[in-house]
Amino acid sequence: MYRKRILDNGIRLVTEQIPTLKSVTVGMWVNAGSRDESPAQAGYSHFIEHMFFKGTATRSATDISREIDALGGEMNAFTTRETTTFYVKVLDQHLPKALNLLSDLFHRSRFGPKEIEKEKQVVLEEIRMVQDDPEDLVQELHTGLVMGRHPLSRPILGQEATIAKLRRDDLLDYVGTHYRPQEMVLAVAGNFDQRGLEQTMARTFGRHRPSVSAAPRRRWPPDICGGVVTKRKSLEQVHLCVGLKGIPAGHKDRYAAYVLNSVLGGSVSSRLFQEIREKRGLAYSIYSFLSGYSDGGTMTVYAGTRAREVERVLDLIRREVRNMAAHGIERAELKRTKDQMKGSLMLSLESSHSRMNKLAKDELITGAHTSLEEMLSDIDAVTGQRVAQVAQELFAPGTMAITALGPLSSRQIAALQ
Repeated sequence: MYRKRILDNGIRLVTEQIPTLKSVTVGMWVNAGSRDESPAQAGYSHFIEHMFFKGTATRSATDISREIDALGGEMNAFTTRETTTFYVKVLDQHLPKALNLLSDLFHRSRFGPKEIEKEKQVVLEEIRMVQDDPEDLVQELHTGLVMGRHPLSRPILGQEATIAKLRRDDLLDYVGTHYRPQEMVLAVAGNFDQRGLEQTMARTFGRHRPSVSAAPRRRWPPDICGGVVTKRKSLEQVHLCVGLKGIPAGHKDRYAAYVLNSVLGGSVSSRLFQEIREKRGLAYSIYSFLSGYSDGGTMTVYAGTRAREVERVLDLIRREVRNMAAHGIERAELKRTKDQMKGSLMLSLESSHSRMNKLAKDELITGAHTSLEEMLSDIDAVTGQRVAQVAQELFAPGTMAITALGPLSSRQIAALQ
């Protein structure tokens, strides 16, 4: 059963009781991510996520780790371009202890100067790790290309220069500015007592107030850019990203776009996987994915291939994109993809963690809960005609962006331009 309550300070509490489960997952979602940073603050959202686990007034970082391990639970966090999330998953009988721990981290983290200096080195190593992973790196370069100078183009991890010189007061000011109750969602899914949970949440989180006055947050839609970016690097493969227009999260045509992406490259039965990997053996990894934000989105095709096959793989991707824009998809593809989407959706919502994620995203994106039955109905309602129309809109000529990373020759670089 879904319920929503707004705590006295404005934090939204969204819950879903699932008595058949033995677990419960609690997530604290802050509607602030890397796009909300200034250039001088690049990486602050992600760094703050790390610091919440580095000790409170009553617990050391080691105490925090041992306590969650003793419960047999999982506690972690993640940062995206639009949100920062802290969550804990435990057996239902351990929920009170888990809430006590999450509340302590959220309200009483110390942000100790020595811990900040140590964590700088950890995050700098994380940035370097991306530089050593060509699949991650080419996608980071590609995001910078398609988003241009928009804040969404910035790496979530930040830049080495901004991380190296950040100070404790800078982080606390950022928390005070962006961690406002009206920009927070508490999402809880699993087996719990509703009344007891609401009382605990009101006591532990309902009194939270920002420490500094906050200016209104500014976000504006991105303009999706075309073009070509190439970077030579000594690798065994060339890693490619081909970028196309997407749609915002929550858009009315999102299910048609999901179908389009799945048929193009989102599954092992997709056209690109079958044509490029299975039929021609040109790549081991070839896939496409959608990135949807609150006010914009992209579709990206990724492939890793031998240097001498770069132009051939790109030609095959371009050909399939043009074909889908001109002719849409086949009836059999539509039926197979809709069945696959419904199956994947139902399987993905079998855990309290995935249900918690869905609760929070629904609230942040649309402000309303969408039931599983409504989602299945929306998938069933997708028609081949609508998919064809979305393909024409997203795959319009002249909007394609190409990023290539690897042992590229001068001839190949010139050919891609």
